[in-house]
Amino acid sequence: MKTIVIIDDEFGLADVLQATLSEVGYHAFTASNGIRGLEVMAEHPPDLVILDYMMPLLDGPGVLRAMRLDPRLEHVPVVLISAMPEAVVRSRANGYAHFLRKPFDFEALLRAVERTVQTSPSS
Repeated sequence: MKTIVIIDDEFGLADVLQATLSEVGYHAFTASNGIRGLEVMAEHPPDLVILDYMMPLLDGPGVLRAMRLDPRLEHVPVVLISAMPEAVVRSRANGYAHFLRKPFDFEALLRAVERTVQTSPSS
């Protein structure tokens, strides 16, 4: 069973994502900020990360940079989510596999997760 870590400061969204992904067969863990997200990834090595762009303490671009510097996380694919347009996000964040703009359709998220998990090197 694949492990997904959801890092988003919107608790309601993170909880719904966790429940939805668990229902379709993934181990899903949540964190409410980037620092806690890195801790959760150390505890539960992920096959995929769903990462919010704007968060307190450590934002999405900071998490991406930390992941790419960590040999255990450098190849873990990331689905980046944000209310901002991707052109703006791309100027500060790179190295993500997919981008979804909030609010997004949960079916679109599940498709992005499935495509990313199937094509990741650890599959």
